[in-house]
Amino acid sequence: MELGQALLAVGTGERPASFEEFSAALDPAWIAAALDTTGTASVRRRKVPADYVVWLVIAMALFRDRAIAQVAQHLELVLPSAGGRGTVTPGALVQARTRLGPAPIAALFRDSAQHWSQRAAQAQRWQGLAVYAVDGTTLRLPDTPANVAVFGRPGTSRGGPAAYPQLRLVVLLALRAHVLAAAAFGAFATSEPALAAALWGALPAQSVVLLDRGFTSYALLHALSDPGHERHYVVRVRTGRGALRWRVHRPLGDGDVLVDWRPQRVADPPLPRTLRARAIRLERPGYPPTLLLTSLLDPERYPAAAVAALYRERWEVENTFDEVKTHTLQRAETLRSQDPARVAQEVWGLLIAYNLVRVLMARAAPRAGVSPLRLSYWNAVLFLRNFWQSAWYLPPGTLPRHLDTLLDQIALLVLPPRRQRHYPRAVKIPQTAYPRKRPGQPPCA
Repeated sequence: MELGQALLAVGTGERPASFEEFSAALDPAWIAAALDTTGTASVRRRKVPADYVVWLVIAMALFRDRAIAQVAQHLELVLPSAGGRGTVTPGALVQARTRLGPAPIAALFRDSAQHWSQRAAQAQRWQGLAVYAVDGTTLRLPDTPANVAVFGRPGTSRGGPAAYPQLRLVVLLALRAHVLAAAAFGAFATSEPALAAALWGALPAQSVVLLDRGFTSYALLHALSDPGHERHYVVRVRTGRGALRWRVHRPLGDGDVLVDWRPQRVADPPLPRTLRARAIRLERPGYPPTLLLTSLLDPERYPAAAVAALYRERWEVENTFDEVKTHTLQRAETLRSQDPARVAQEVWGLLIAYNLVRVLMARAAPRAGVSPLRLSYWNAVLFLRNFWQSAWYLPPGTLPRHLDTLLDQIALLVLPPRRQRHYPRAVKIPQTAYPRKRPGQPPCA
C-alpha cells in the first residue's frame, strides 16, 4: 500500500488517532508480519507498544534534528495515560527499542523494499532487463566501547585508529528510480564483496547489475552466472597491475572479445576453472582506457556502445549515498545509537525512511511529466516532514485534498537536466589570496 492510497482511504467521520494516520504510510500488514515473524509483538499493551516503536525508529531518520523523546511526543507515538496525554522518558524509549531489537525492522525493510524496488525497476528497463547497481559506503557511529568492539575503527594516515567507529554498508539499488532493493552491513573490516554476496537473492530474473571494480570477485560474479534466470553483471576492472587473468576465446569486434576468465587463486569451495565473459575496452581522448567485464555475451542484442552508455549510469548509486548521508541525515553522519543492536535497528529504519520518500516522489513525478530522478530529494523530505507534522491537526475529510496538494508541490521541484560531462579529470590548483608577482611588475603598495 502506498502513502497516497492509504491516506486517500481515510474517510469522513470521527477523527482517527494521529498514529493511525501516520502508520498509513506503510501497509500495517507488513509491520504485523514483521513483528509476528520475529516474535516481538507486544503481549500486553505498553505505553509504547512494539508497532509504535517501529514507527519511532523510522521517524528518527526523517526528524534528524529532534531528540527521540520529542519525536515520540510530537507524533503521538505514546499511549495516553488515564485522563491525560501520554508522556514518556528518554530512558523508557531506549528500553522499548531494546525490547524490539533489530530483527522486525530488518524484516519490514526486506518486505517493503522488494515490493517497491521491483515495481520501480520494471518501469524503466534497458534492453528488456531491469537495471540495478551495487556499491558500498560507511557510516560513523557513537564512540562507545560496545560499538568499537562490534564494528571496529578504521585506520588513519598517521597509523593510529580513527576517532569514531564505523560500519560498512552495501546496498542493492533499483538504479533508475533510486529505490533500495536490499542491503547488508557489518564491521568496518568486512569487505564489500563479502557483504554483497548476501544481496544476490534479492536480484530478480531478467536484470543487470552494475558494479565498481572493487567487486571484481570471481566467486561473487560466478554466483550470478545462471543462464536460466538471465541475471547479468557489468563491472569495471583494472587494466594495469592487478589485472585479471583470462584467455581470449574469440573476438567480437574492435576492443570487444569473448574471454575465459580464470580465478586468481583456488577457491573454497571449489569453483569452475573458467568463467565465460565478455571484455569491452573503451578509449576516449584525455581519459585512461576503461575495461568492462560483463556477462552480456550477445553483441547484437547488447552492442558494446550501449553497454558502455549503460555503465555510465552506475554513478547514480553515489547520488543515493549523498541523499542518505547529506540530506536525510543532514550531514550528521554519526548515528544516534550507542549499542550495536540499536545501531542495526537505526540503520534499517534509515533505509526504510529513504525508500518512503522515494515512493512519494515516484507518485509525484508523473504530474510533472519527468523521471523521479528529476525531482529534488531534499525538498521532498522537507515537504513530507511538514505534511506528517500537520496531519495530526487536520480533519480526516480534508486529508485527500492536502495529500493531493503535497504531490503537486513536489511535482514543482523539477531539477535541470543532468549534465553529461566529457572532460578528463584534472588536479585543480587552489587559488591564492595573495596577488601574483609577475616579472617586471612593481611590488604592491
